[in-house]
Amino acid sequence: MAGKKINPMLKMVLEFGPIVVFFIGYLKLKDEVFLLAGQEYKGFILVTAVFVPLMMLSTAALWRLTGHLSKMQLATLVLVVLFGGLSVWFNDERFFKMKPTMIYLLFGGLLAVGLMRGQSWLKVVMEEVMPMEEEGWMILTRRICAFFLGLAVANEVIWRFLSTDTWVYFKTFGLPVAMFLFFMTQGAVLQKYGIEEDENPES
Repeated sequence: MAGKKINPMLKMVLEFGPIVVFFIGYLKLKDEVFLLAGQEYKGFILVTAVFVPLMMLSTAALWRLTGHLSKMQLATLVLVVLFGGLSVWFNDERFFKMKPTMIYLLFGGLLAVGLMRGQSWLKVVMEEVMPMEEEGWMILTRRICAFFLGLAVANEVIWRFLSTDTWVYFKTFGLPVAMFLFFMTQGAVLQKYGIEEDENPES
């Protein structure tokens, strides 16, 4: 069921605000080391510790305002809390850096399971907002599945072999830009297989 409409700017702030705060906090604290309860913590860990509850609050606000959260939003929140919490608990930034990998493996893996069953599970969650013929859903699902798995691989390569600065820039800017460009290139599929809803049905 579709949620209530809210101001697009407010929605954008709630969705991307925590990421922006994480990025700014990282830039300011990345070279700092803090002593808390006899344990040294890098700035990255402290910023992660702020990001997790901020993400929880922003997601709760979205649910409160719209009355709806997608399965993708819920799964993302669970993984943020899990891997962010592990990073803070064990004082190990690697857990948080693995989080995008787990998110995209989860989404890509689920779509792959559906495809192996000859089904588009993407259609199940998006058909209401984007009516399309079955063949179009299968094409789009295969492409998004491959895209998500590619992002998972890219995240693993970047956090394991490149600097933390590079990973933070990739997470903050690279992933959103990649998502935007990917969906922009799918216009031909949506145009070819999209189903126009009858806005003036006969009474």
